[in-house]
Amino acid sequence: MIKKSEPSETAPNIDLPTPPEGATFRPTRRALLSGTAALAVTGTAVHAQLRGSPGAPNAVEFPNSRVLPTPTPQFSGTIMPTAKDSVAAWPPAVAAPEGAPNVLLILTDDVGFGAPSTFGGLIPTPALDKIAAAGLRYTAFHTTALCSPTRAAMLTGRNHHSAGTGNISEMSSGFPGYNSIIPPEKATVAQTLRLNGYSTAWFGKNHNIPAWEANPVGPFGNWPVGMGFDYFFGFVGGDTSQWQPGNLFRNTTPIHPYVGRKDWNLGTAMADDAISHIRTLAAVTPNRPWFIHYAPGGTHAPHQPPKDWIETFKGKFDAGWETLARQIFDNQKTLGVIPANAQLPPWPDFLKRWDSLSIDEKRLFTRQVEVYAAYLAYTDHEIGRVIQAVEDLGQFDNTLIIYISGDNGSSAEGSMNGTPNEVAYFNLQSFTVEQQLPLIEAWGSDRTYNHMAVPWTFAFNTPYRWTKQVASHFGGTRNGMAISWPKRIADKGGKRMQFHHVIDIVPTLLEAIGIPPPTMVNGIAQAPVEGTSVVYTWDKPNADAPSHRKTQYFEIFGNRAIYHDGWVACTTPIATPWNPGAPVPDDAINGYNWELYNLAQDPTELNDLARQEPERLRVMQELWLVEATRYQVLPVNNSVITGMITPRPGPASGRKQFIYTAPVFGIQANSAPNILNRSYRISADIEVPQGGANGMLITQGGRFAGWGLYLREGKPVFTMNLLGMERPKWEAAVALSPGRHTLIFDWQMDADGGPFSRGGSGTLSVDGQEVARRSLPRTLPFTFAWDETLDVGLDTGTPVDDSDYQVPFNFTGKLNRIIVDLGESSVTPEALRDFQSQAQKRG
Repeated sequence: MIKKSEPSETAPNIDLPTPPEGATFRPTRRALLSGTAALAVTGTAVHAQLRGSPGAPNAVEFPNSRVLPTPTPQFSGTIMPTAKDSVAAWPPAVAAPEGAPNVLLILTDDVGFGAPSTFGGLIPTPALDKIAAAGLRYTAFHTTALCSPTRAAMLTGRNHHSAGTGNISEMSSGFPGYNSIIPPEKATVAQTLRLNGYSTAWFGKNHNIPAWEANPVGPFGNWPVGMGFDYFFGFVGGDTSQWQPGNLFRNTTPIHPYVGRKDWNLGTAMADDAISHIRTLAAVTPNRPWFIHYAPGGTHAPHQPPKDWIETFKGKFDAGWETLARQIFDNQKTLGVIPANAQLPPWPDFLKRWDSLSIDEKRLFTRQVEVYAAYLAYTDHEIGRVIQAVEDLGQFDNTLIIYISGDNGSSAEGSMNGTPNEVAYFNLQSFTVEQQLPLIEAWGSDRTYNHMAVPWTFAFNTPYRWTKQVASHFGGTRNGMAISWPKRIADKGGKRMQFHHVIDIVPTLLEAIGIPPPTMVNGIAQAPVEGTSVVYTWDKPNADAPSHRKTQYFEIFGNRAIYHDGWVACTTPIATPWNPGAPVPDDAINGYNWELYNLAQDPTELNDLARQEPERLRVMQELWLVEATRYQVLPVNNSVITGMITPRPGPASGRKQFIYTAPVFGIQANSAPNILNRSYRISADIEVPQGGANGMLITQGGRFAGWGLYLREGKPVFTMNLLGMERPKWEAAVALSPGRHTLIFDWQMDADGGPFSRGGSGTLSVDGQEVARRSLPRTLPFTFAWDETLDVGLDTGTPVDDSDYQVPFNFTGKLNRIIVDLGESSVTPEALRDFQSQAQKRG
């Protein structure tokens, strides 16, 4: 038994700590040896919004959502020197507000306003139809005209430049509005919801990781798992093969689930993974709401649905693109998804008329659109499976589903004839009809990376003019949206025509759930949300209420517009999206003509009032500049080419030598050596075992553009894949003998020529002896296949030459060291200025 000690003159004076507000302190037994006073703490104050008995294992709290994460509440039990005399108490779990809905935020890709049946299109989209029938259809909703910017704006509630994403990440530059880094003071809605008790997950496309961080070793702070998402299953970058996605990840680990599965398709696999995840959540944490962002690759190129889907659209578009546009327009009038006074724009003079086409042209173009239509229908079908899974679990009524049909307008990146290889577009190359005809039966398979002809794009944007990338006109920025939440939205099947923007999604979610925008996240003060909630439109009496969004700016690649109170002022596009190398004004601000439209009288922007109302136009132009200054739009860069070759930070920045001593894979282009537009040398120190060796030593890209150094039948081979149009090869005549060998491929770029695609001479040598030499008049200027990676010691994705090997193509010898040495680039600032000056003169 411990006796209570009497105070003594030598005992230390103990200053008792100040009790926390609401807690009481009482002296207890003195410590056995030190004689100092111990304290027992009894917490009597608990969080103001606590549910359940304080300290119970099932206690939850509703956090003070302004400051996230919520600080740990005071301990509500009692601590004595021994456990038997103490009272345990668990900290409460963070919970979402009572009755908070699940959230399913769906965003498809490159879908024009007039493509889905829900908004008058001829392509059936029953899942989108279902959400519209169960809730509301928004007919004046807007995106940014480009994928990464729209996605950053949607997830942060801030304008795309404000969120550092004025362009796609591969064209980022070192200015705050364009560096592709979503700043921590503009946290994603996933971070807010997760810290308010939600489970969070992202499925599908992620085009918001800075390009130099899109690699298997990170850093991962700008990946979904670093930006508020508990789980990620999807691809990194602008697009990917649906058959062999080389840039597919689970969380931060590259995966290749298609290997050995001939009929595997990402659209189905992604839906399967999402359904499994939702069912697991329902089984394990049935009382915890979830937020899921679902972003399939459809219908961005490549258009790759299963073959049986393609057959269902055979012959459906034989009447041609002008007829398609007229049918869509008539349907839209009937459905009431465009204003009654809307007019169908005349068919542009720069597009071919269907009746002027040859039989071969019609045969190719109808095949292209049949595959596209199948891809949209298939994508919607897989989305429908996810929605059905929610319904099967009995969660549909309390799930807020937002289905945005496209992150921008339909894409014109397929060129006037379409393309079997989208990589060609980003290298300023196109294909003739004659070159494409042999691929008709393979269209949409893993043998094509396909896109449709531009006139189909214009038809699918009906009734609006222009396309993706053109932020100045609604063909690039207006996308259909449907919202359902049966527990809350009673006006089932209603239509809403208020002007809204993708930045309005975050404030809509927060208001619907009952969570205020946070002022602090992870210790960082938050910038204000820039969007406006659409919840005011949900009740039927407000169906025709004036829009709460009065002003909205737009800008992509120098094309820009400003909406204000029913009027739009916009620039006239100069360089078209299907010709990214076309000359553009040197003065990106003042080198454009402006147009002016009264949307109430002219909803499809046909009657330009710029000359009739110059003063209004001037005020609108000034308003655009005010908004541009406020939201980091400046400086404006209208040169696509400059964007593609801008130096960026990261593990490859400034490096002239890359050394690999073991097999690695999944290295994205911005973390890999760039051999374009320069001389280079690739050296491989390897050992061949008895019986010989085969396999990949180092490769980048694949079937649609790339290069590789490998052993085939024991013989060293270096192959360049120039868009599948040419595959020049350097090959040794004899196989390597067992033992150690040094292989070198040396490329010497021509001394003269422009900055891009210079020819040169390549030499392959073995142990210091030249075994093959070949010269080429040109190479590629900008990129290899971006959905494939740099791999060392194996090949993932697709082969650079299908006739030589199949993947996976592991090296069966010993890899000691591979070194890539880079020479100086021909793309100097001076050479680029000369190139642009010559382009201006040609233009």
